[in-house]
Amino acid sequence: MRVSKEFNKHAGHSLNIFKTKFWVSLALSIPLILYSDVFQEIFGYTVPRFSGAIYLQFILASIIFFYGGWVFITSAYREIKAKLPGMMTLISLAISVAYFYSAAVLFFGGGEALFWELATLITIMLLGHWLEMRAVSGAQSALRELSRLLPDQAEAVRNGKTETVSLAELQKSDVVLVRPGGRIPADGTVQDGTSDVNESVITGESKPVSKKEGSAVIAGTINGDGSLKIMITKIGDETFLAGVMRLVAEAQSSKSRLQALSDQAAFYLTIIAVIAGGTTLAIWLALADAAFAVNRMVAVLVIACPHALGLAIPLVASISTTKAARNGFLVKQRLALEAARNIDIVLFDKTGTLTKGEFGIDRIISVLPGSENEILRYAASVNSHSEHPLANAMMEEAKKNGIDFFEVKNFQRIPGRGVRAEIGGEEVLVGSTSLAEERGAVFAEPLAEKITAAAKHGKTINVVIKNGEALGAIALADVIRAESLEAVNILRGMGIETAMITGDAEDVANWVAEELGIDTYFARVLPDQKSVKVKTLQEKGKRVAMVGDGVNDAPALTQADLGIAIGAGTNVAIESAGIILVRNDPRDIAKIIRLSSLTYAKMMQNLFWATGYNVIAIPLAAGVLASKGIFLQPALSAVFMSLSWLI
Repeated sequence: MRVSKEFNKHAGHSLNIFKTKFWVSLALSIPLILYSDVFQEIFGYTVPRFSGAIYLQFILASIIFFYGGWVFITSAYREIKAKLPGMMTLISLAISVAYFYSAAVLFFGGGEALFWELATLITIMLLGHWLEMRAVSGAQSALRELSRLLPDQAEAVRNGKTETVSLAELQKSDVVLVRPGGRIPADGTVQDGTSDVNESVITGESKPVSKKEGSAVIAGTINGDGSLKIMITKIGDETFLAGVMRLVAEAQSSKSRLQALSDQAAFYLTIIAVIAGGTTLAIWLALADAAFAVNRMVAVLVIACPHALGLAIPLVASISTTKAARNGFLVKQRLALEAARNIDIVLFDKTGTLTKGEFGIDRIISVLPGSENEILRYAASVNSHSEHPLANAMMEEAKKNGIDFFEVKNFQRIPGRGVRAEIGGEEVLVGSTSLAEERGAVFAEPLAEKITAAAKHGKTINVVIKNGEALGAIALADVIRAESLEAVNILRGMGIETAMITGDAEDVANWVAEELGIDTYFARVLPDQKSVKVKTLQEKGKRVAMVGDGVNDAPALTQADLGIAIGAGTNVAIESAGIILVRNDPRDIAKIIRLSSLTYAKMMQNLFWATGYNVIAIPLAAGVLASKGIFLQPALSAVFMSLSWLI
């Protein structure tokens, strides 16, 4: 069965619609029940009779049918128009047959009216749909929870004064004051102040994140003990939180293969129910009176309503995407979440995913033991006038270790080689081994061997030379994330292989792969060749999850069976992926796979229950146990039908 467009059975429905209609229908049903023969037989009590009582029942039943039941009829019209007859079609058939049959009996005679059955059936159906809408609404609560993260107002600093403004009045480049314990109103950059910010509601990271001047902050996160002045850089739909909300909404509205299966099952169940209802009517017309036969048919149509099938998949999927958003990753496509449980191998882009994409000190190579801090001090001091990434790495390491800088004079940058300066009247150079060779630097034998060994492992070497003598060297490398090793080990424990792809040289790739215990790696891969490597793995029969963060990862993310983008990566990578990691934490990949497995298991449980329920329920409603005196009234069928989706 193929459908040309998406159909939403809840279009135009709301909690209040079903709630109001339920209470009104319940109130009108009470006198109908009191005047029914069943009530009087059970309780042995006869309500006062009056002339035209049967017409009062007809009027009350008509109000219930057109006011309470019309929502089902209009929904059935949409189902049939969309060529997807389902639960609304069955409900409409049931209540329409009951109403028009009863009206015909009243005005033309020949049987027993089903007014109280009609009233209770519609009332219980309204109650069931009210509860269903509450369940669906509750499953989609992530969007409401996220929208509540933003404060109603912000304190803007304008003309040297602080004034309270609404979020709608905020503009880019505005400076806002966020007091201790306050929520950050929009994405921005800290201009003044230091504090720890709780970002757990956005990233799932429980540990507060330190913020200082220049740090980026996210709308909706909670400030700690310090006051912060923040320059607004993004507002409204541009903010990270707005993007999260869009992704959650997109995931909850998208469909998976299992949902398509349940929709198809619901479609065929509707056809079976209509045939079963017609057959039931024909058989009982031959065996009993018309009222009893219509009663049986209505019971079949009602109890077969595929509510459980209709909710089996989307409700679980909505809950799973909500849980994902609370735990640091966003499901953009349900198909992606469904595919995650079958992944055989996870292919990581190296830079920015397994590594931080920034240089750090791997080790300090010295001739004399204990001279490491002196070597770092010379290197950081000379580089204090440089803006090169390697220079920043050396300065940051020195600051972290509390090392003071020398006073530097006559700084000079040597393009492509390194830097030179004078410290205490002596010449100090920091740069590549080729610079050291050009200047004829003298190397102690052990030092040269250690430098050669480090270079073979893919390290970038900066030699520190003082007055023509090599004091030592600093080995730098792209810093491996502390979480990467744990992520690889977790995946291995789950029986999933790992691979790495990088444009770096063979020795660099080999070093990272060895450090992390990665099974396979591809080195010197050009950007346009990454998707080819994904195909190579797929041709070996492996289902591939690709994890990346850059523009050049987009084709590979699309080619993979599952594309996972690092949230801090580029918009292009995020748009190409099915799942986005809010944090740059590769350990979350294992969470995705676990959630996928749990989601699938729960969906299959629901499908099994929904199918099994109908196998038993339809024959029972049709009167297969009539010989034992067991019958299901339409209202009781409605109760069982409602219980089927609640379970």
